[in-house]
Amino acid sequence: MKKSIYKSYDELPIMLNVEMVKDVLGISLTSAYELIHEKDFPSMKVGNRIIVPKDKFRKWVEKRSNK
Repeated sequence: MKKSIYKSYDELPIMLNVEMVKDVLGISLTSAYELIHEKDFPSMKVGNRIIVPKDKFRKWVEKRSNK
C-alpha cells in the first residue's frame, strides 16, 4: 500500500481531483478512477474534470470504515 502524503483532512482542499483521491487513499490511479465511477462515491463532473467535495469524501470514508 502506498503511503498518503496527507496527514489530516484539514490539509485537503475543498475539492479533490482523482489524483488527490489516489494520494489520500494510497491507491493506484487506475483504482482511483474505478472508485470514482462507483455508484455511491460522491464525485461530480464539471466540464471534463471529475471532482470530489472534501466533506462528502470524508463522510464516505467514515461510512465505509464503520462496516
